[in-house]
Amino acid sequence: MRTMGQVAIVHDYLTQRGGAERVVLAMVAAFPGAPVYTSVYEPSGTFPEFAAVDVRPLWTNRIGWLRHDHRRGLPIYPMAFGSCRADADVVICSSSGFAHGVRTAGRKIVYCHTPARWLYDEAQTYLTNWPAIVRIAARTVRAPMRAWDRRAAGTADAVLTNSGAVRNRIAELYGLEATVAPPPAGLSASGPRRRVEGVEPGFVLTVGRLLAYKNVDAVVRAMAELPTVRLVVAGTGPEQARLEAASGPNVTLVGAVDEAELRWLYDNCAGLVSASFEDFGLTPVEAALHGRPAAVLRRGGFLDTVIEGTTGVFFDEPSALAAAQAITEMIATTWCHKTLTSHGAQYSQEAFTRALTEAAACST
Repeated sequence: MRTMGQVAIVHDYLTQRGGAERVVLAMVAAFPGAPVYTSVYEPSGTFPEFAAVDVRPLWTNRIGWLRHDHRRGLPIYPMAFGSCRADADVVICSSSGFAHGVRTAGRKIVYCHTPARWLYDEAQTYLTNWPAIVRIAARTVRAPMRAWDRRAAGTADAVLTNSGAVRNRIAELYGLEATVAPPPAGLSASGPRRRVEGVEPGFVLTVGRLLAYKNVDAVVRAMAELPTVRLVVAGTGPEQARLEAASGPNVTLVGAVDEAELRWLYDNCAGLVSASFEDFGLTPVEAALHGRPAAVLRRGGFLDTVIEGTTGVFFDEPSALAAAQAITEMIATTWCHKTLTSHGAQYSQEAFTRALTEAAACST
């Protein structure tokens, strides 16, 4: 495979609407016209903006069932990316698993969202909701896959990442020094709003995919300690049925929401809450752009994206009691709207483009 432009982008798979996929769109905005190589592309599963992008799927895309469940392809993705040659002056790999294994005659910049969770210390929690056959395969190939992963990481000419927490993980696991280049907020505060039916203003909000390692259950259980507070959960995922069963009368799961509905939720909430260990910590940035504080777990990327006492509060463990105490403190505190929005505005497309451009210029 050979690109005609100066920059090519490589991403693990385009089958979801997640933070990593938003980062790829931000990369495309930084380098208009750059092709995007990926193992699996399912247009209906990811952001519609990719329809206007030059997406070039690998041979794995011909395996139809992978487009509907990319997780089943874990053992073959290293081979797929290892056989892909993306020739350009600069190749930017958006990776949390496999894209950094691509071959190129140009210089390689790896934007590491996180070293693969399923390969290292968080494997058991991360794989909880995955199909049994995938969990078995992951355990079977973990040792050789770790070796492959570290070799692939070592082929980078420069490593960028999203937070100090991931920078530390990269140093620990790969022995590489990464530069922190936070991605832009995924949701502009200036777009249209649409009310979410059945939801009255004044609730606390949690946003994200409903996966075991996100610890949404701790936030849901916290509501039993706060009968006068209402919680709205926006997102879908394998944990949805279990969370619905555990929810009390002051918890509403609204499922998937579009951007207009999500803006309305941010505008009308009292604040955001998250008990997840996030690599970047995007949702407090989005909440801040809408002038709303956050109550979050004192771990991961939240340490970068939340300023204690200024844009939010922390709690120290993903438990119902700790989350309830933090929510109570957040609601009782008076927050400065201008300070919040100014904080969120730092995470801009312009700043991200500048960081990528500087890395690309140093690599040529």
